[in-house]
Amino acid sequence: MPVGGGSRSEERRSRRYRRDARWSPYAFIAPFFLFFAAFGLFPLLYTGWASLHNVSLHDPTHMEWAGLHNFSRLVEDEFFWNALRNTVTIGVISTVPQLAMALGLAHLLNYRLRGSMFFRVVMLTPYATSVAAATLVFALLFGRDYGMINWGLGLAGFDHVDWENGTWTSQIAVSSIVIWRWTGYNTLIYLAAMQAVPHDLYESASIDGASRWQQFLHVTIPSLRPTILFTVVVSTIGATQLFGEPLLFGGSQTGGGSHQYQTLGLYLYEQGWFNFHLGRASAIAWTMFLILLVIGLANWLIARRLHSSRSR
Repeated sequence: MPVGGGSRSEERRSRRYRRDARWSPYAFIAPFFLFFAAFGLFPLLYTGWASLHNVSLHDPTHMEWAGLHNFSRLVEDEFFWNALRNTVTIGVISTVPQLAMALGLAHLLNYRLRGSMFFRVVMLTPYATSVAAATLVFALLFGRDYGMINWGLGLAGFDHVDWENGTWTSQIAVSSIVIWRWTGYNTLIYLAAMQAVPHDLYESASIDGASRWQQFLHVTIPSLRPTILFTVVVSTIGATQLFGEPLLFGGSQTGGGSHQYQTLGLYLYEQGWFNFHLGRASAIAWTMFLILLVIGLANWLIARRLHSSRSR
């Protein structure tokens, strides 16, 4: 009897172990999917449904079917196209310098420098800074009458610039905040990718007489193509969703008196929370989502083409 009881006990433990090994991984990842369903999937589906209705923020449960009217209205809305142009412009003048500077800084940090760990920590400091704090500081720096930027221009003999009320000047000011916050983050991404490049490639190039600049152009850049593509796509997605910097820079949801730096995120905010057109705001949100899908598809096609060209 003790032998039989022991075998049954071992069999029960074995079944518990098999069930645990089979279902524990699902239990560990279940909280992510529950939170995603509650705070990601449900809002996405709800805004998609709301975009097909006329619905006010005052009474969000009362919906009147509108079909694609909210989307067709966006096509005819000059403020929507203005916000889209501003988003593209700010995205370009913030992404290109940001990634170029990050690539150069990563190239410098890739060599053995004294205090390299200190510089790497410094690179992450802007990223860890609050969007609100950084934007408010930059708003003071770009102030028309007492800003430090205009003070420096005055010392150099230039007239003061009304940064906020100009179209290009305001977009450059907003872009500078994005550049300051994200350059260090992308620098560390590029640095990690550079350290994964085999040193044999650099040694071969050095033996062939290539200078450091030539090694950077013909060894480092080709090896970093997938990483560069990744940072371009991530930065483009971030630029499409830009909201906090332009909102806090001027303190207005319209993005300036002439909507000169109003992004798609600010336009959505204005339509939904100030004009109370929840259906129209949902249509803007889904338009942004479709733009991001196009960006993701372009990323997949380019990455696939790069992979196929490297494998040949």
